[in-house]
Amino acid sequence: MFDWAYLIPLAPFIMVSFIVWLSHNRKLEEKRIAATASQSAEKAAQYASKVQQLEDRVQVLERIVTDRGYDIATQIEALRDTRSVEDRDAGVPLGLESREKA
Repeated sequence: MFDWAYLIPLAPFIMVSFIVWLSHNRKLEEKRIAATASQSAEKAAQYASKVQQLEDRVQVLERIVTDRGYDIATQIEALRDTRSVEDRDAGVPLGLESREKA
């Protein structure tokens, strides 16, 4: 059998090694937490910037709707009518008239 009495003189060395190992792991964990915190702060700043941009865009849209009233639909329809006339005219190839005369 193994005699545990031989380990008694080694106990202080084992305990010191264990304490050093715990201290090292604690320092590594603190560094990991600090790195995660800085990344989180950076992401939070990015999100805050994006939220501010979206709020600005919503304010512009609200201003458009409240200042001009509800005639926006008629303006959109007028643009569609203008575009459909331009699309019909844009589909004619160049030089078609000269081919038809020949």
